[in-house]
Amino acid sequence: MSKKIIFTEKAPAAIGPYSQAVLAGNTLYVSGQIALDLAPLGDIKAETQRIMENLGHILAEAGMDYTNVVKSSIFLKKMDDFGIVNEVYGSFYPENPPARETVQVAKLPKDVNVEISVIAVK
Repeated sequence: MSKKIIFTEKAPAAIGPYSQAVLAGNTLYVSGQIALDLAPLGDIKAETQRIMENLGHILAEAGMDYTNVVKSSIFLKKMDDFGIVNEVYGSFYPENPPARETVQVAKLPKDVNVEISVIAVK
């Protein structure tokens, strides 16, 4: 199985010992994305929009798009933000959305409000 590190300057660089994404065979594993440039803004809609755009840039670097996403994980600081995050997130998947879980967590890096990771397949 081949393994390729995926990186784009259009999305934030990793802030630790991890890659933006790893392509293993035909499967792309995208690390959790946060709205690093907006932290700690606190505007959950803006944060989610930026994260989804960053995910799109990473997917494109791997020759994919949102239609290739088969699984998403959403981590929220407050479950009260679920409705807003869901609305923005859903606008990127108008048909056949991927499998997903959404969980509330105690704290996220850089004190952001939301983090999203995805798995995509060619």
